[in-house]
Amino acid sequence: MTCIIIEDEIPAQNILKNFLGKLPNMELKGAFQAAIEAHSFFKNETVDVVFLDINLPDISGIDFIKTIKNPPAIIMTTAYPDYAADSFALDTIVDYLVKPFAFDRFLKAVNKAENFIKKPQNTSEENSVEILFLNVDKTHHKIVINDILHIESDRNYITVITKTQKLSYIDSLKNWVEKLPNENFIQIHKSFIINKNYVDKIAGNEIFVSGNRLPIGRTYKQELLRKLKIG
Repeated sequence: MTCIIIEDEIPAQNILKNFLGKLPNMELKGAFQAAIEAHSFFKNETVDVVFLDINLPDISGIDFIKTIKNPPAIIMTTAYPDYAADSFALDTIVDYLVKPFAFDRFLKAVNKAENFIKKPQNTSEENSVEILFLNVDKTHHKIVINDILHIESDRNYITVITKTQKLSYIDSLKNWVEKLPNENFIQIHKSFIINKNYVDKIAGNEIFVSGNRLPIGRTYKQELLRKLKIG
């Protein structure tokens, strides 16, 4: 398996390199002190596993994962166990190593990553349901992607409206544009994203989504009509 290390502390990097050197099936492709360096790596390369520190100088490890399309298996490393709940809400994270950790605990995490990679992926569309968890008021709420009606932004807050829930928390609309599947979700305004499966009608510069009346931004209307196949 190929891997990289993203860890800003050199002593912690060296421990990981030493442990990896004991495993003939692991090939280290690079070690980075900042997420921005690793971001450049991912533009041209892929790996099977990333050893990722949560506390990085430019962006947190958890936020960095969200920027990667089709992220590899992630093994988080940190000195702060309180972050475990947030990280396990992301389905590509296979284990969580709390510093300092011994070689046997490290090996257990590597074995988990190997099992995750070898696990057959269910490609049947009818059996696959995409979900995510939103951390709102210290509670992780399960969201089925296809149940999202629309998402609205108000300054630094995002509100996600589903068939049964309405959840608000600090985030940006840009993050949601990047994480949602393009085939169903359309940005219609600087403050709104909609699920086209729940569109009722369009009247002028307004769109009705499951009974909710939303504005259509001038610069977004042409792309909206194209995706809805309205001539």
